[in-house]
Amino acid sequence: MEELDTYINKVKTLPPAPRILPELLSLLGQDDTDSSRIVQLISFDPAITACVLRVCNSAYFAGALPADDLQEAITRLGFQQVYQLVAAVSGARLLIPAQKGYGINPGELWQHSVTAAVAAQLIAKSKGEDDSVVFTATLLHDIGKIVLAEALEHIYVKLIEENRSQQAALIETEKRVLGVQHAEIGGHLLARWNFPPSLVNAVWFHHDPGAAKEDRKIAAYVYLGNMIAYFMGFGYGHNAFALRGRADALDILDLKPEAVPDFMIQAFDNLQMVETLVKLNP
Repeated sequence: MEELDTYINKVKTLPPAPRILPELLSLLGQDDTDSSRIVQLISFDPAITACVLRVCNSAYFAGALPADDLQEAITRLGFQQVYQLVAAVSGARLLIPAQKGYGINPGELWQHSVTAAVAAQLIAKSKGEDDSVVFTATLLHDIGKIVLAEALEHIYVKLIEENRSQQAALIETEKRVLGVQHAEIGGHLLARWNFPPSLVNAVWFHHDPGAAKEDRKIAAYVYLGNMIAYFMGFGYGHNAFALRGRADALDILDLKPEAVPDFMIQAFDNLQMVETLVKLNP
């Protein structure tokens, strides 16, 4: 833990915590949520408020008349959809910038993360799971790379050479070169930001879902969403960073391998929503 804190504390420009998301997630889990409390929370951030209303009134989400305020947006779209928009706006702030330490261009990490989140959410919905937690965990699954990118920027070439020579997965090379890897950094950062333990564990173990124990199902959704985004062509960085497939993620969710192409097709069918979210400019 101390080593993880050291890396996080060394970052000169740590992104701001998406402070309202953990509390909104908590409200989403309540049966009798007061919509005025939701409006109050979101309204603390004028930029998010403006962006949510803009997306609510976009071609994809718009109704017959534009929504003039958050209360109307929640009434029209529902709390769950508005939460997803708030999560997307918050995620865009974190994930749009380039991450030179990984060879990631501006917008690439964001495109990948949104695509993965939508794919994971589709799988979770098919299983009757809490897809808001799955969407959020998958959206933020690579946030640890923002922390490690600064450390890697000066040794990017070495990282590439290590991957080639060892034929290792990125996460193994990170651990060997830096002593930490991006998934555990991301999980620890989200814990510091007061996200629920299930979401923290899903991010921490998204490359090894079985190790997440009681949270292995959420971690498996994140893992499969991540893989599907790569299969759909929404990867990023050097091709040596390709993921290794894990059959146990399918086993955990009781899915057959032939189900994956069906979810890819559904994700492609939802690309208009993905593109709407990708164009966010908070």
